[in-house]
Amino acid sequence: MANTKFDSKSFNPEAFGHYVDRIPNVKKTELAKSGAVGTNEQARSALASQTGSLYARIPYFGRISGQTSQNNDGAHDITSTSTTTYEQGFVTASRMDSWTEKSFSKNITAGVDFMDNVAGQIADYKQEVRQDMLLAILKGVFSMKTEGATVPEKAAKEFLEKHVYDISEEEGEAAYVGAATLNKAIQKACGDNKSIFKLVIMHSEVATNLENLRLLKYLTYTDADGVTRDLAIATWNGRTVLIDDGMPTEDAEPDVKYTTYILGTGSIILDDIGDSVPYEMSRSPEKNGGQDTLYVRDRYICGVDGISFEKPAGVTASASNSDLENGENWNIINDGKTAISHKAIAIAKIVSKG
Repeated sequence: MANTKFDSKSFNPEAFGHYVDRIPNVKKTELAKSGAVGTNEQARSALASQTGSLYARIPYFGRISGQTSQNNDGAHDITSTSTTTYEQGFVTASRMDSWTEKSFSKNITAGVDFMDNVAGQIADYKQEVRQDMLLAILKGVFSMKTEGATVPEKAAKEFLEKHVYDISEEEGEAAYVGAATLNKAIQKACGDNKSIFKLVIMHSEVATNLENLRLLKYLTYTDADGVTRDLAIATWNGRTVLIDDGMPTEDAEPDVKYTTYILGTGSIILDDIGDSVPYEMSRSPEKNGGQDTLYVRDRYICGVDGISFEKPAGVTASASNSDLENGENWNIINDGKTAISHKAIAIAKIVSKG
């Protein structure tokens, strides 16, 4: 079929979008593929157009006040309160890449199509790009500005104090994850609302430690012959565990510190809203005896549930990973007088030696 060929004469962008045959990739991208990554429909409606939309502020409705119900004795007026409306900032981030292969390469390799090889790896490559963006967002969230007396700074300070469970400086085995670590971390973060956490993503060193302690429980299935087998999906205290060596590490003599993220469903927004021209091919017949270049473009909405991206003046067309990992660009959602409760934010992390 002509439309499935990847050259400049018969390239079909729609067909390319379904081209998924690729070589194995040892780099895991579990965070990018997990249920922790979600969407915000209001932000999508505001930013999905191809008219250059970069940033949107979406209403975030507050809850009714927690005042004590008033006694009705027939002699006093009812005191009324109202809800507040916050705003949450979302930013778009566009990414682009290209790969070039020479026509001559096919001549000397008995017809091997090197551009086919490139095309076959695009799906994996995109997941790696997404994971890098997600890790940049998480780095930004956990480095929010906390020095100062403003509402955002006070809220960020409380969030970081509650949502980071660092045991790496403890003595001996206490610096490593154990039976109570996860439960303590999520209780510290969200108290009686700790059930909002659904997913844990960790380095294999941390997972191996938990396996040795028999604290990871692998899910099983029973095949048609009645044989029960383990699945490669584990749980820790009832939360699904993903294992990925792409999680942050920090060299700290004489040991390494490992970051384990605990997340809720859809807690990070990274919504692929597409580019107006996502794929195209170009042929340069004069270059190196002829060569083909594949161009790839993507566009994403970036945000965090409960945390607002405050666009700096320097971000004019697309947020870079450096913009996303800059803590000064993130604030707990607030109206200048009050901030939402940190207990509503389903993001936390454990720092340990393993």
